[in-house]
Amino acid sequence: MAITSCWCSCSWLPLRWNLKGHSLKWKCQAFACSLLRDDHDDLQRLLHILPSDLHHNLLNQPNRSQLLEVILDLGRFPEARYVGRLGSQCLRNTEVTVKELEYAEQAVGEFGKDNRAGIEGTLHRISAIRSRNGHIVGLTCRVGRAVTGQVEMVYDLLQYGKSVLFVGRPGVGKTTVMREIARVLSDELHKRVVIVDTSNEIGGDGNVPHAAIGNARRMQVPEPSMQHRVMIEAVENHMPEVIIVDEIGTEAEAHACRSIAERGIMLIGTAHGQQIENIIKNPTLSDLIGGIETVTLGDAEARARNCQKTILERKAPPTFDFLIEMRDRHYWLTHQTDKSVDMLLRGKCPQVEVRRRDEKYFNCILVGALSLRSDPEVMSFSRLTDVLH
Repeated sequence: MAITSCWCSCSWLPLRWNLKGHSLKWKCQAFACSLLRDDHDDLQRLLHILPSDLHHNLLNQPNRSQLLEVILDLGRFPEARYVGRLGSQCLRNTEVTVKELEYAEQAVGEFGKDNRAGIEGTLHRISAIRSRNGHIVGLTCRVGRAVTGQVEMVYDLLQYGKSVLFVGRPGVGKTTVMREIARVLSDELHKRVVIVDTSNEIGGDGNVPHAAIGNARRMQVPEPSMQHRVMIEAVENHMPEVIIVDEIGTEAEAHACRSIAERGIMLIGTAHGQQIENIIKNPTLSDLIGGIETVTLGDAEARARNCQKTILERKAPPTFDFLIEMRDRHYWLTHQTDKSVDMLLRGKCPQVEVRRRDEKYFNCILVGALSLRSDPEVMSFSRLTDVLH
């Protein structure tokens, strides 16, 4: 376990953490290659749906293992995007034609109501942009990979059986983490895991789920609007110990999550947003962190708190015990949800735990608590998981 100084967006905060007396069960190990590995990605199966010149071009690229997506827009030059690289790389100086888009559509198969399709037996995702009359005028061909190593940053939390919510910008790796958590919980921790897979992103396309999810079971969702129903069906019919759901985005799904959590089932999910404040301010999703209500205090209570008489408070226990902000693939902020929400509603700085992977040594680094405000109040250092002992 390496201890370093860490910084937040507002200022440098040197943090020191004495780990003596703490028993940490990390499975941190050196990885022989970068996070994006080339041995499980089935890249050629995705490239086969592209025009032949693009296929050969991308296959011969030295950095093909870091290919993120290929963009095909009608009347524009095709582009490739890579992990860790700003902008796009033009693949040729001729425009994408209608015939090329039609060929790709036929090679992929039927698109769902969410305009997404997959390639059976792989984790790749193809998303369509349609014109007003329904014709495909653009494709985003996203490379799906079975990545290992990410779960080590949260392995200790998984052992306690507490629900965890991940938030972060698109492309930061939330779905990849869901996939590996499913494998670890089912294969290593021997839990009964059911994945509610709305767009087949976690388990891949086809009736047989990808091997990357291990022994976890996968329930497909006919259309996105039915996700909350399938979540409840999973609980009522298949007796899971863990439910994994990606992209919680509606009020019905938030209510389904609360119903599942109240039955004592561990939830692992992702939600739209980058930070915990986004979930607090989102009336659709605020129930995930306990919900927010307006409370009127008496004169004496308001004077004791030194605040206004009308304040905001959390109205119920949070659905998710922990919330993790994925700032990037190697840098996460972990909140104990109830405490962080209460502190933010009072205008104070929450205590968080920073988890990051040192890219040079590929190990997990645990850092103590720090404030996220410009005038920080650094609180006493305590591991979030200590409260569970």
